[in-house]
Amino acid sequence: MKIVKSDIEIARAAKMKPIAEVLSKVKISDDPFAFSPMGRHIAKLNLEYIEKLKSRNSNLILVTAITPTPAGEGKTTTSVGLSDALNKIGKQSIVCLREPSLGPSFGMKGGAAGGGYAQVVPMEQINLHFTGDFHAITSAHNLLSALIDNHIYWGNKLDIDPEKIMWKRVVDLNDRALRSIKINLGKLKNNIPREDSFDITVASEVMAIFCLSNNLKDLEEKIGNITIAYSKDKKPIYAKDLNAHGPMTVLLREAIRPNAVQTLENNLAIIHGGPFANIAHGCNSILATKTALKLSDYVVTEAGFGADLGAEKFLNIKCREANIKPDCVVLVATIRALKMHGGIEKDELKKENLDALKKGLPNLERHINNIKKFGLEVVVGVNHFITDTEKEIKIIEDYCNKMKVKFSVCTHWSHGSEGAKNLANNVVEICNKNNKNNFKHLYTNETPILKKIEAIAKELYGANAIECDDKIRKQIDEIEKAGFIKFPVCIAKTQYSFSTDPKLKGAPSGHTLTVREVRLSTGAKFIVVICGSIMTMPGLPKTPAADNIKLNKKGEIEGLF
Repeated sequence: MKIVKSDIEIARAAKMKPIAEVLSKVKISDDPFAFSPMGRHIAKLNLEYIEKLKSRNSNLILVTAITPTPAGEGKTTTSVGLSDALNKIGKQSIVCLREPSLGPSFGMKGGAAGGGYAQVVPMEQINLHFTGDFHAITSAHNLLSALIDNHIYWGNKLDIDPEKIMWKRVVDLNDRALRSIKINLGKLKNNIPREDSFDITVASEVMAIFCLSNNLKDLEEKIGNITIAYSKDKKPIYAKDLNAHGPMTVLLREAIRPNAVQTLENNLAIIHGGPFANIAHGCNSILATKTALKLSDYVVTEAGFGADLGAEKFLNIKCREANIKPDCVVLVATIRALKMHGGIEKDELKKENLDALKKGLPNLERHINNIKKFGLEVVVGVNHFITDTEKEIKIIEDYCNKMKVKFSVCTHWSHGSEGAKNLANNVVEICNKNNKNNFKHLYTNETPILKKIEAIAKELYGANAIECDDKIRKQIDEIEKAGFIKFPVCIAKTQYSFSTDPKLKGAPSGHTLTVREVRLSTGAKFIVVICGSIMTMPGLPKTPAADNIKLNKKGEIEGLF
């Protein structure tokens, strides 16, 4: 198979089928009211149809990865390749992914539609405005912001304390200049100047609620329970107190419907929602996952960044809220990334370096052991690069055999489904033997909040302690007394290390997890714990991806990757 120069060229050359034909593989097109076409190759699934679907005994496969490095790992590519491979070996499979954010698309990471011959298409639309879901989420979030300031302007009947407004604004772009702003500076009679700030849309509580809701009614109820501010006598004020949950749900009415597209091999992909895992919970929507589980025998889904972030939140937050249990976990690794964890720089990765690879393997080992703590079986999928040598592959294979986990070398980037058939067979074998009752969360609902944070820090990150000042401890105590002790925690930290120091590669241990801020998300029903110097509004790099994105003379997009 000839490899075209870029992902976008491969995607542009794809022979896509009409979306109705793709949906017919899972018998969706048999019902004329099951979906609404959004052009020729994209569709929105209708909620009424989804609600009528019957549950089935499907297998849920979570794709996660080792700690990310600039060398790349390839979760989305592997998810797509695995789902195509499952279909190739005769197993009905759907892949469920998150929607890409414009922030990384124009920033540093690039798009998120897979790569090579393991992509979802139409790639350009998916990576840009897609079906407008993120725009709807941004608008709903900022409508609430506007209603808060408008309420204060017209007399402040709820007695909102302007210095205790918890609700920020959002935009789906990386823009560090918006991390701290001043508003209401105009010379109007009732204006109260105050400090405000922006988060990126994927960090919005509306995004989290969007992805953790089962239907429109659930969505509206969760939105109404958002804590927006506190009154001057310290009482919480909710979005429903402003009657904001109604109009916000109206804005999300179409967005909440899952999006159907296809892989390069014309298999169904459902792409819906997109919180980041380093600053949010990192999983696609419950609606998308549950819909796929009703339509197919195998569902492949991914969680953001490394397993210490995305997989942990998938297992402790999403599975708890959705009442679902995974059957198998695929841990994606690359030899390149493991060598970086072993201490070498990116420009040295093309050279064989067995010592660096061996030094990087503890990162893989910790992720394997962490996943096993949830009672789950793991298969390691090595995303193959042409610079990988037989000796390097043999080292990882022997290491996995020693740890008694299955191992597959995957070439789906260059060969599509053919390159992931061994991984697919390993996954099927694990699913056939799996006992769903073995799955367990890392902590119970009743575990105190600090103990939940400590469990993640010690059990998964390798920390020996957590650290937070008296102010944060008092805040956590107040959260528990207010009745929110059962909420899971959503830790926001760097994706580049088990610790809060992005420079600590490999599997650091004995470090301290410092809690810098705690945010109560009463709508999403979890507690955001911000650690280290993580930013909920990223900035652009010195040379952003946007520098190379343009239209050519044919009107085609160039530079999007």
